[in-house]
Amino acid sequence: MISYTFVRFSSECRGILRVSPNSTLKTTFIRKPWNGAVFSTSKFVQTEKEHNTKFVKSNLAERLVNGSPKEMQPYLKLIRMDRPIGTWLLFWPCGWSVTLAAPAGSFPDIGMLGLMLAGSFVMRGAGCTINDMWDKKIDQQVERTKDRPLASNQITTLNAWVFLGAQLSVGLLILLQLNWYSILLGASSLGLVVSYPLMKRVTYWPQLVLGLTFNWGALIGYSAIQGYCDWSVCLPLYAAGVAWTLVYDTIYAHQDKYDDAVVGVKSTALRFGESTSKWLMGFSLITATGFTIAGINADQSWPYYMAVLATNAHLIYQISTLKINDRESCAKLFKSNRDIGAVLFLGCVLGTWCQ
Repeated sequence: MISYTFVRFSSECRGILRVSPNSTLKTTFIRKPWNGAVFSTSKFVQTEKEHNTKFVKSNLAERLVNGSPKEMQPYLKLIRMDRPIGTWLLFWPCGWSVTLAAPAGSFPDIGMLGLMLAGSFVMRGAGCTINDMWDKKIDQQVERTKDRPLASNQITTLNAWVFLGAQLSVGLLILLQLNWYSILLGASSLGLVVSYPLMKRVTYWPQLVLGLTFNWGALIGYSAIQGYCDWSVCLPLYAAGVAWTLVYDTIYAHQDKYDDAVVGVKSTALRFGESTSKWLMGFSLITATGFTIAGINADQSWPYYMAVLATNAHLIYQISTLKINDRESCAKLFKSNRDIGAVLFLGCVLGTWCQ
């Protein structure tokens, strides 16, 4: 029996028509996503500019980018300076570990937190540059990303390489402010930074590689304070961060799954399909467990565990309200993960201070 499914896809077009047997959806979707006839894909997807206008309120970062000299704007957009959510998601694991490494009864080192924030901003920008260089041809075929500076030829590939070199040089200068243990630890993450954009071509789990990359700061932050990693604290914290990334980036990936399927790009959104909520609940359990174990091994006090409960409640809320075929829902829930990181960071600060 043939079923017709209408999916809300954008404000201009309420849905796309997909024809596929129910049995196909249940049994072959994971191996062959969108195997049925798809009668529209990218032409109904909003461009990144339209997406930002609709879903993102004007903020200081956007005003700075839009008010900068015209020749600078493509480079600022290349590093997503107008979309700072990625910097925050990269910074929070650093902030958690710096705070957990602080002496009992004290506040975290403000100077070190500032250094970690600066490093997160620079390396996130470098990661975006690498991603756009690797994905230039793909971005040109996806409506939401076709206006990115490299995809739209606002920046040449040569200039992108020079710009990337400058970013990595600044990142190295920041890294050299740390102890040698942390320098070596930070340098070891470059393989993940470079390889992540390629993973979507070979595996349905690129979000896992992103998690391994984005949460490296859970190791570096601790070692930057203590000169070593207490693995009983750092490993569960790192695992929790990786699982958390799988939650929020799978939600993010659902925004582009239609174009991804046509272009040939893989993601956990396509891998999980209609079972996404069950998978995300499992990752949320790993996240809560990892945070709890890290807190116990770091001798944290009650404010920390209250923050863990709050973050877990927020994850459950995200999953229970997620509409995987509604781009607006996915966008809003993805961005709310900045608040999860902030709540846990506050819990780390108060938990260490109350020890």
